[in-house]
Amino acid sequence: MEASKFKFQNTIHHDKILKAFIFLLVDLSLCSLSHPQGVGELPFMTTDVKEVAGKSFDYIVVGGGTAGCPLAATLSEKFSVLLIERGGSPYGNPLVMDKSLYGFSLIRTDEYSSVAQAFTSTDGVGNCRGRVLGGSSAINGGFYSRASEDFVDKVGWDKELVKDAYAWVESKIVSTPELTPWQTVVEFGLLEAGILPYNGYSLEHIEGTKIGGSIFDIWGIRHTSADLLRAANPENIVVLLNATVKNIIFHSNGNENETRVHGIRFMKSDGSTDQTHEAYLHKHKNSTSSGDVILSAGALGSPQILLLSGIGPHEHLKNFNISHVVNLKGVGKRMKDNPCIAVLVDTDPQNRLPDPPQVSGIAKDFKFIIEGGIIPISSNSTRMPIAAKIAFPASEGKLKLSSTDPRQNPSVKFNYLAEEGDLEDCANMVHLLEKVAKSQSVAFYLGVKHQNNLMTTTDEQRKFCKENARTYFHYHGGCTVGSVVDDDYKVYGVKGLRVVDGSTFMESPGTNPMATLLMLGRYQGIKILKEREDSSSSFSTHQKH
Repeated sequence: MEASKFKFQNTIHHDKILKAFIFLLVDLSLCSLSHPQGVGELPFMTTDVKEVAGKSFDYIVVGGGTAGCPLAATLSEKFSVLLIERGGSPYGNPLVMDKSLYGFSLIRTDEYSSVAQAFTSTDGVGNCRGRVLGGSSAINGGFYSRASEDFVDKVGWDKELVKDAYAWVESKIVSTPELTPWQTVVEFGLLEAGILPYNGYSLEHIEGTKIGGSIFDIWGIRHTSADLLRAANPENIVVLLNATVKNIIFHSNGNENETRVHGIRFMKSDGSTDQTHEAYLHKHKNSTSSGDVILSAGALGSPQILLLSGIGPHEHLKNFNISHVVNLKGVGKRMKDNPCIAVLVDTDPQNRLPDPPQVSGIAKDFKFIIEGGIIPISSNSTRMPIAAKIAFPASEGKLKLSSTDPRQNPSVKFNYLAEEGDLEDCANMVHLLEKVAKSQSVAFYLGVKHQNNLMTTTDEQRKFCKENARTYFHYHGGCTVGSVVDDDYKVYGVKGLRVVDGSTFMESPGTNPMATLLMLGRYQGIKILKEREDSSSSFSTHQKH
């Protein structure tokens, strides 16, 4: 006990010295830095549907979110790409770009135009989804951390290509944060609660307490996935904003056994009209391969579009008079959301500066993730939660259509804590969470007397979990690999259709999925380019013979 106490005190003493040194270095370096130039609009963005309607592209990416932007940028290196996004531009929007306004986008929502679209699951838990170029990377806390090696092994990805794809993303939008006073306190609280070792700054998903990367730069400007489009070939890409895809168009070539994608049907997102427009995939006569429509519309959007297109359980589609194309029963199934429990450490709302998480505690064999922040609850008041999530929930639910209007949210149920194992994990997590929230470090920062009055019984903890479970905004599933798509993310039973986003995940990777979704867009883009290259080489060789 004494040895571990000495080790902990040593760690904190060393950490304070290190922080002072880093602060001095950062302070001196800032003297020679100028404020970055304003991030401007991308030249290939448009809101004019006439610029796209009736035209053909090699690839159509549906959803300019966390995975969709790097995917479209990569594909544009060699092919023409239409990236279609239901929201608007993040540039010039302070709710997206300004770190000091972090969290306000989640409380300022409307039906058609807000950058976050609110929804409530049938569990009764409020939630949000991104509706802006950049997707959820434009509204989240910006914490960047890779998936574990175990996750990469489990899904069977090429490890070297994964590393390259992460590095590509990180070189463009990821920064090393300078901890705010509150984040330093959270860091000490995690260590005090025994979430060891202290790993310092790391992008890896490793047990203990660590500082992660951030997509907020040192000036407090957010760099969303939309910034990755700057790496696109501007001659090969069009980004259509404020346009919502209604459904996929299929092509019949007389072969009843083959369903092939021809294009997409879309409409304006603002609700002003129900008029639809179409865009198509190029037909390549002298090639054995052709492009795809790729859904990157997120864990709610991608299964919703498949269902609206007639791909999914036959009985459900019949209820909405949707013509059945492929009876794929896994669409909308295996929906999961990581249950979250939050403890407020401040006694009353204050008007503090919002503060997104920069430090994470990863505990109990990676099962629990704990972070702290300061979030707005109104235009002039904030709260200080320390929150924890269960990383591997067993409970799962399903997504269904609630309407044939793609601009409306589908209906989703996550079944939080329905499985006994999840409830047991939650009770254990609450015990650890309380130790952080009621640590001496937090009490000292808030100027209150340290009280170690933790919940004493498992029944108390379980009851607390049942009454307070909420979302960590890391929901996933609905188009999972092996059920809806194969290992190349191609939809079963359809040619020319893929899904590349968090709807394909059976668990949320790392502390949060953002880094891995950014990586996945780049990774799958490179894989598709290689696939086309190999196919063209094979076709050329065959022609010669």
